[in-house]
Amino acid sequence: MKTAAMTALLFVAAVSAQAHVATLENFTAKPILADLKDLQALNIPVVAKEESSQVGYAVVTPQMQQRLQEYAHANGKCGGFEDVSQDMQGTTLVSEGFSKMLSNLAELKQKNDLYERAPFRALVAQQNPALTAAIDEISVTNMQETVNWLSSFPTRYNKASQPNIHVEEMKKRLEAMLATSKIPYEVSLIDHTSTKQKSVRVRLTGSQRPNEIVVLGGHLDSINMSWGGGDKAPGADDNASGSSNIYEALRIVSQKAQPQRTVDFFWYAGEESGLLGSAEIAKTYKAQKADVVAVLQLDMTLFPGSGELVIGSMNDFTSSWLRDYLKANNETYIKARIVDDKCGYGCSDHASWYRQGYPTLMPFESKMNDSNSNIHTARDLVTKDSNFNHSVAYTKIALLFAMDLANSTARQPF
Repeated sequence: MKTAAMTALLFVAAVSAQAHVATLENFTAKPILADLKDLQALNIPVVAKEESSQVGYAVVTPQMQQRLQEYAHANGKCGGFEDVSQDMQGTTLVSEGFSKMLSNLAELKQKNDLYERAPFRALVAQQNPALTAAIDEISVTNMQETVNWLSSFPTRYNKASQPNIHVEEMKKRLEAMLATSKIPYEVSLIDHTSTKQKSVRVRLTGSQRPNEIVVLGGHLDSINMSWGGGDKAPGADDNASGSSNIYEALRIVSQKAQPQRTVDFFWYAGEESGLLGSAEIAKTYKAQKADVVAVLQLDMTLFPGSGELVIGSMNDFTSSWLRDYLKANNETYIKARIVDDKCGYGCSDHASWYRQGYPTLMPFESKMNDSNSNIHTARDLVTKDSNFNHSVAYTKIALLFAMDLANSTARQPF
């Protein structure tokens, strides 16, 4: 068994052996939240920590950030940290800023733990004929076409010279697809202050409770973190796959009856550089006191590393209630084997929403240790190891959120 120290030592040796091609970012230092064990393994000074959630607050240099990104990549994670620069702006005392963030995480962890210890918390799924029919409409061909299209862009990196080419093309595709929908909808690009790349949002307005929002999302950007790998970042699995699940679910839902709750579909910017797009969006929703009932994050769904139809359900920085909701509906709709796992803080965009107090769910393509080793390289392509029948399960989960949860009064009980 590898210890964290052994993994860090092997990682440092690998970095020393080969020169990295990525250009360091141009900043002096920035505040981040990251997995405490990752920070400690890399000897990055931890300013403050929250033990129960294993989250550390640090101020990193460009070199430290790059080491953290590379370490996260070596351990099969995506972003690996959350840039919290915006949260710290305007803070009179720096210590008050990070203390509040960490104490909020501790409180959320405590609430989830109390729920998990409740004697009666089993949820019972109700058969939904409309959802069953919608699941039958999922097209593997459509999903594969979307993944192939997105991975045909040389890169979707948020720091590329033209970071929005694929974003603008996605918006055009969405507008064309939704042209025949009878549901009130809005397609918009969201500007960010932390990155020049834009996020995409489609809003289907709810018919009865439009102020209650169900969020479905995945990141649209890609990155190449390989040594000597050049700039090509097709990102087929990471994360054209999750983007295609969201896209296919929207295609189906847009032709159905208007949901009772509003459903927001997101394709986020800059996840690989610190959850940039989702962090700003989640913070804005919180500031507006948006009633977000649930958030689904789909990030990598194409590589069945733990076996076909084995879903890794991340149980850190996610809602115990939504994990129960997934398990309750699994036998009826998904028909997969769900295994609990952890990915550490900042592994994907659900962390942004979780930190703002919203219930999140992060079903992953496998257990973390079994995930696709080709991510963040030019080799992240559709190959013989890609399994779209496996990926269909995640489109089913997206439909479950958009057609079952969005048509119910269910919400997290804590």
